[in-house]
Amino acid sequence: MAFLKYFLKHIRGPVVLLWDGGRQHRSQVVKKFLGQNPRLHVHRFPAYAPELNPDEFVWNNLKRAVANSVPQDLTHLRRLLQRPFQRLKGSQKLLRSCLKASELSWP
Repeated sequence: MAFLKYFLKHIRGPVVLLWDGGRQHRSQVVKKFLGQNPRLHVHRFPAYAPELNPDEFVWNNLKRAVANSVPQDLTHLRRLLQRPFQRLKGSQKLLRSCLKASELSWP
């Protein structure tokens, strides 16, 4: 909720949340917060539906960067992921492709 409060201060207009059914998303405190913030529109994913979650395609993209490698430690893993992460972060086209790859209908 702290993130959402911060987010709402800096973003105008309606906000769509795509959430899983995690316990933290179903708590009374969160429900109350959502009720007090009509700009937030929550859509829940089914229990297990990676094909609907655009985030899964982002992770798949990053996992390809470390496939068949054996990082020696966390620093080495970060080094392996740095370039693909920067490429993903800097490419609207690549990020949009992750959205379009999901089976959700996007305008």
